[in-house]
Amino acid sequence: MAGLMIAEQDRNCRSMMAEMLSDEGYSVTVTDSAADALSGILKKGAQVVLLGSEFDDLAAAELIPLLKQCNRNLTIILMSNEESQPVIRKIRAEGIFYHALKPAKREDTDEIRQAIKCAFESASQYTH
Repeated sequence: MAGLMIAEQDRNCRSMMAEMLSDEGYSVTVTDSAADALSGILKKGAQVVLLGSEFDDLAAAELIPLLKQCNRNLTIILMSNEESQPVIRKIRAEGIFYHALKPAKREDTDEIRQAIKCAFESASQYTH
């Protein structure tokens, strides 16, 4: 089943985002493991990944190429609070769809919700 994967180490953020996005009707899976993220993309067909900036002691810049090798059409939205401009340029070059600020509370999620909506609209172009 195609859907949304939240790959984030921060349990509070992961839970908040999963609850909110499930309430909005998305099919959501969550993980705090890079191995589970790769498996979810290969076996469960996640279309959109909401990715934290650090994961299993790997920076997102290291993980994104692996995720893209699993599915070149994968849409990745990176959530982070602070990244240097050179790091952001490198991550964008790897093919992320969007870079959003990590929300501190549910009221701060409008940017990510809009990015996810656009990501699914964009991903549907690859399946039709």
